[in-house]
Amino acid sequence: MNDARYRLVSPPEPIVWRPGFGPRYTLFVDVEEQFDWTAPFERTRHSTSAMAAFPEAHARFREQGVALTCLVDYPIVDDPAAVEILRDVVADGRSEIGAQLHPWVNPPFGEPLTPAMSFAGNLPQGLEAAKLRSLTDAIATAFGRRPRAYRAGRYGVGPDTFATLTALGYRLDSSVRPGYDYSAEGGPDFSASDPRPCRRGALLSVPLSTLYVGALRGGGAGLYRALGRVPYARGVASRLGLLSRVALTPEDMPIGAALEAVTIAVGEGVELLNFAFHSPSLVPGNTPYVRDATDLRTFHDWWSAMLTRLDRLGVRNASLDEILENAL
Repeated sequence: MNDARYRLVSPPEPIVWRPGFGPRYTLFVDVEEQFDWTAPFERTRHSTSAMAAFPEAHARFREQGVALTCLVDYPIVDDPAAVEILRDVVADGRSEIGAQLHPWVNPPFGEPLTPAMSFAGNLPQGLEAAKLRSLTDAIATAFGRRPRAYRAGRYGVGPDTFATLTALGYRLDSSVRPGYDYSAEGGPDFSASDPRPCRRGALLSVPLSTLYVGALRGGGAGLYRALGRVPYARGVASRLGLLSRVALTPEDMPIGAALEAVTIAVGEGVELLNFAFHSPSLVPGNTPYVRDATDLRTFHDWWSAMLTRLDRLGVRNASLDEILENAL
């Protein structure tokens, strides 16, 4: 992401953490409706029934001492049953409700239903701001507290997003996904984004964690981008153990590579690892990542193995509160 494209309240500044804070990990969950990921975007054809599986998932994480930052979108906050489930989640004292904007299902509506407009940052500034206000107000009404953390659906930040979030009182954004490029669909290009947390004025930016493993991992994002310009080069490099890109999510990410990446990152002094998953993955058939019961077992086994490794490495969980309190 080229910061020159973004109208910021001030240039980004690297975060310094309070002594003794790290290493930590956090888990932000995209709590959203189910919809057909392969179909054109629609306003109404979606469901929130998968939220029935959320209490069990929350219990698993709570037993391991893991706080969930639940980034909810409009169909979730508009569903009284989903809201009641999430009220019980935040009653654990460490989890918290944040916001996630899916513009195609979030009023007010004024944009065409096109792939490019599914990235909220492509909307006219006034419309993006109006949708964010609508979502923020709905969350505040449902939960009695304004959300402090945000992620753009489809990672769709744009030129005005950070300034708008700041004006609405948000404290943290987790929309940036280093190493990934969505420009072919009309979205942002994060392939050269800095993976380190930073401050953008009053807003703390905590990117999703993207790590690299393999004999050539020192080349990192730059080498990975270069390989992308050669047909099949990334796949060959991965199969040969030279370079693989690893996102910290159980969704389409092998546990072996993820464990290796986390072990290396902690050894190199990374202070905060940012994990994520989509709530509809808790029920088979709702995302490409969990298609059946076998995939769901793999999903849960992934977390069991990862949390065990993090514990052995001495990496503690960090709630949203703890992140905000320790970022200097």
